[in-house]
Amino acid sequence: MTTCHELSVGEEMYRWATDLFPLNRSLTGAGNRATLAYLRQILPGLSIHEVPSGTSAFDWTVPDEWNVTDAYVMDEIGRKVIDWKRNNLHLVGYSVPFQGSVSLEELQTHLHSLPNDPDAIPYVTSYYRGNWGFCISDQDRKALSDGIYRVVIDTILAPGSLTYGELLLPGEEKQEILLSTYICHPSMANNELSGPVVTAALARWLQSLPARRFTYRIVFTPETIGAIVYLSRNLPIMKERTIAGFVVTCVGDDRCYSFMPSRRGQSLADRVARHVLKHSAPDYKAYTFLERGSDERQYCSPGVDLPVASIMRSKYNKFPEYHTSKDNMTIISPSGLQGAHDILKTCLEVLEHNYVYKATYLCEPQMSRRGLYPTLSRNNAEAWVRKMMNILAYADGTGDLITLADEIGTSAKSCIDYVGQLLEAGLIGKVDGPAMAAGQGAK
Repeated sequence: MTTCHELSVGEEMYRWATDLFPLNRSLTGAGNRATLAYLRQILPGLSIHEVPSGTSAFDWTVPDEWNVTDAYVMDEIGRKVIDWKRNNLHLVGYSVPFQGSVSLEELQTHLHSLPNDPDAIPYVTSYYRGNWGFCISDQDRKALSDGIYRVVIDTILAPGSLTYGELLLPGEEKQEILLSTYICHPSMANNELSGPVVTAALARWLQSLPARRFTYRIVFTPETIGAIVYLSRNLPIMKERTIAGFVVTCVGDDRCYSFMPSRRGQSLADRVARHVLKHSAPDYKAYTFLERGSDERQYCSPGVDLPVASIMRSKYNKFPEYHTSKDNMTIISPSGLQGAHDILKTCLEVLEHNYVYKATYLCEPQMSRRGLYPTLSRNNAEAWVRKMMNILAYADGTGDLITLADEIGTSAKSCIDYVGQLLEAGLIGKVDGPAMAAGQGAK
């Protein structure tokens, strides 16, 4: 693992992604374990769980484990025209073992390419069907000449286990915030590695806090089947305690921000995400749950109904490099990772302070005798006083911090210091009750 204390968080995350990029991740296998072992070096306390093949999880069953030693296609002069060791996207995910000689005509039935993107290698999987195949750029496919090709797919597909990582960070309250990301795509940067590295950086920050209001449940798992397995093991406590959650994916490029709401779109996660994006990235692209595609499908499904949303950079399936070899380390950047990290961190900071506040005095209190009225020499003195008085004017015990900030036309994050001073001076108090305005939490 590469570390350097002088790096920015964005640069650190980019280094982590660079280290993890070559690993051959899938639903199961050694690449997932290696990825989680790496992340555990960043996050002491990350527990790694193995779920045996054949284990039932709602309507699904944990598949056999898949591992790759080698895979290639060799022409008649001994040249490897397709080589998994050169790019692990070349092999169709979960390809069954195969060795033999085939004609070009037969080989073509096992090849996948993108005529509309001729220099890209596509990402293709066959998780639940016993197939084999290779992915190749369309220009290389067209360059194949007639002849006999030697095909070697040295894989093992046998009972094993699915591996996921979990980090539970206790808070002063049992109510939980979920951060979930996936570890199942080989050598893709934005669609895969940006999520785990940003989640790891957020988790490290949360670990460093002297105190946390909420408990944090942080999950690194294969997409879809991993989330389903995790829910099958933890759903009762998650339904009881989860007040907000985020699926962290596609958070590495420098393009516009994107937002995927929960199924109903009115959860606390939706509210804080929209609020923070409005003030940090107002040109963000808003999608609907009808355009879902990641693990929000599981966390928000009927009967599960967890308050989970996603803040992304370029949304999955919406950027041109998606699910191809072009989604490489040139697509993400330290600044792109840093930006997503900072917005998600702001969401968590706002949630930590998202109480319902109520003024403790009738009429305006005398601020000067409490040292809350700045001297005339203070920069922006009028704006400072105006914001503090606006907070007091709307702290009526009926709405949480997000509602209050919306009402006075400012960001909730910018209110946090003011609220702290008003609490310390005894001019406002926290209203007993849940962490959000009525009706806005988990159902």
